[in-house]
Amino acid sequence: MNAEQPKFKGRKKKLGSYPYISVVLSITLALFVVGVFGLLVIYSKELERVVLQNVKIQVYLKNQLTDAQRAQIGKNLAARYFVSKNKGQDAVQFVSRDEAAKQFIQETGEDFKKFLGENPLRDAFLVAVDPIYHDKASMTKIKHEVEQIGGVFQVYYVENLIDSINRNVTTIGLVLMGLAAVLLGTVILLINNTLRLALFSQRFLIRSMQLVGARSWFIQWPFLFRASLHGMLAGLLAAALLIGLLSVANNRIEDLRLIQNNDRILVLLAALVLLGISVALTGTLRSVRKYLKLSLDELY
Repeated sequence: MNAEQPKFKGRKKKLGSYPYISVVLSITLALFVVGVFGLLVIYSKELERVVLQNVKIQVYLKNQLTDAQRAQIGKNLAARYFVSKNKGQDAVQFVSRDEAAKQFIQETGEDFKKFLGENPLRDAFLVAVDPIYHDKASMTKIKHEVEQIGGVFQVYYVENLIDSINRNVTTIGLVLMGLAAVLLGTVILLINNTLRLALFSQRFLIRSMQLVGARSWFIQWPFLFRASLHGMLAGLLAAALLIGLLSVANNRIEDLRLIQNNDRILVLLAALVLLGISVALTGTLRSVRKYLKLSLDELY
């Protein structure tokens, strides 16, 4: 009687396979962090654009002007080179002295006309200036040019505010660029180390393929193919997490939609997928080449 021999079934390792779940999750988290930082950069740039587009000069008019003269001054201002094109017809807005007085009373609660006996305010145009002319020299030139227009009494703008905005924009830009470089370098190192550890279990299989005469490209191809799939999957997961985060943020903060640039966000999501693929491919290629060059003693 033949005793039944126990059967042991073991899973054969496939060339190019490794514990991909941990690798995909690690890459996903790293890309998600990069994506969150990218969103911060996008929203900061949009906020900067909105602030700069709302910088306006106040053009006060002389008294006793006719409606035709005021309309002519408005057309003259609208045709100037420095007027913001993004604001359209709202780039030049007329505010009458009565409207200005009414707004002042609503904001302060004090009716200055009662003790002054008259309205000292003047009719004015609010002119949105294109952001490319927000430097001190350009704004000074614009001020002098507008004051030469017939019927214009005075031109005023908050000089310190514009200088402060320009300084802060420059500082924030440099800080964000530095943080982006550090973060991207950290993420690449993290992904590379994760892939190197994952491929450690494949080092003997790689050596076995070398011993039977397989060429380097034949050994590398399965690893690179799987790495590209895992990188793409991680990028898609990170993009999905960012979309979920945006949905929650928009529901909690209604005004956030005002500075949301969907085109740039789509570019960011696509960049995450491409970054996941490229970093996974690069890290896998470096790791496989390393194990291809190791001696038998170094493999142990």
